[in-house]
Amino acid sequence: MIASSHAAPARRRSTLPLQMLIGLLLGLLVGLEWPSLGGKLQPLGTAFIQAIQMIVIPLIFSAVTLGVCRMGENARQLGRVAVVAFVWFYVATLFAVLVALGLNGLFHPGAGANLAATGKVPANLALSVDWTKYVLDLIPTNIVAAMAAQRVLPTLVFAVLFGLGLSRIGVTARPVIMLLEAVLATMFRVTSWIIAVAPLAIFAIMAWLFATQGLATIAALAKLIGLMYVGLIVMVLCFWVVLLLLRESPIAITRHVMEPIILAFTTRSSEVTLPVHMEALERMGVPNKVVAVVLPLGYSFNLDGSTLYIALAVTFLAEAYHLELTWSAELTIIVTAMIASKGIANVPSGGLVALATVLTAIGLPVEAIAVIAGVDAFMDMGRTAVNVFGNTVAVKLVQKLGGSGLTETDLPAEVVAASV
Repeated sequence: MIASSHAAPARRRSTLPLQMLIGLLLGLLVGLEWPSLGGKLQPLGTAFIQAIQMIVIPLIFSAVTLGVCRMGENARQLGRVAVVAFVWFYVATLFAVLVALGLNGLFHPGAGANLAATGKVPANLALSVDWTKYVLDLIPTNIVAAMAAQRVLPTLVFAVLFGLGLSRIGVTARPVIMLLEAVLATMFRVTSWIIAVAPLAIFAIMAWLFATQGLATIAALAKLIGLMYVGLIVMVLCFWVVLLLLRESPIAITRHVMEPIILAFTTRSSEVTLPVHMEALERMGVPNKVVAVVLPLGYSFNLDGSTLYIALAVTFLAEAYHLELTWSAELTIIVTAMIASKGIANVPSGGLVALATVLTAIGLPVEAIAVIAGVDAFMDMGRTAVNVFGNTVAVKLVQKLGGSGLTETDLPAEVVAASV
């Protein structure tokens, strides 16, 4: 009886990625063939995204607090996890920048480009990251207000401190831990309800996107868009090699995280994919301790697809403006992109701020962003999906190299039940 009750949800889960792909293709068709209809479907997609955003903060707080609390009893293990994670974050970021520079050097997509603005530069766009403000913003003066404003990084910092505090007060913490375990299991259950309508939401989002953007802007900068997707494919293949070195099956891992990848591609929001991504990784058997600590950090500091996009967009614009990319200019791009990409998680229009930062560093006008702004949505789809897959690799790497001694039994029974 138990087996049969779990069989139906399992079957529905296995067909969900296919349903998402069908929704994506149908949405693209409707958006191109019946744009008047596609343009009216945006509220369906918006409702879905807001429903996911509704559970992100309670999920992050409960998951990170529990993960840190369980690891807090072994400070050495927690430190090892953090060190392995951040070393990988910077290695992956450096590799993404080098891939972008290599592709630009081979294909030169910006050479002879017609610099017609296809979009608008956001008003009052910052030209750099204010690092003092960035660091101070990590420390919330009012955690309730920070959570209400959907500010992930301050919530993450508070959750880490709260988890460490719980790990130090012994049995007194048990009622709070039980409450957080119940919250986490409930959030996973709510996630499963919301994700059940994902195919319909993906259909609506894609129909609206192609109805309002069309193919004209894509054709104008097709070479840049195509080259960026080539770079993203190179990144994924390299991630597959890393998984092979970890003695994991790249195809199996990719199949397991296909739901968050498709969601990331269509919604263009890493935040929206976080609950689904956490659930998928824990179904794969990754310990809750590792997922809860590494994944939120990765979503804030390990944006490999976005980093590749920033470096490729900068080199494209540099060549389009006839700026010679000397070794010193390329070194400036490498260093600035690596630093700026780590500062975009808690900054409004973070991706554009990082792009503006690198443009300014090599002497290009920030107005150059308008040249590619019109096709940014189409590039955002691919880079967000690769951000998700890159963080999957980060979690598996930390599990292998920094999470020794952790097993699936670290996952609370309530979460296991909610994930089935």
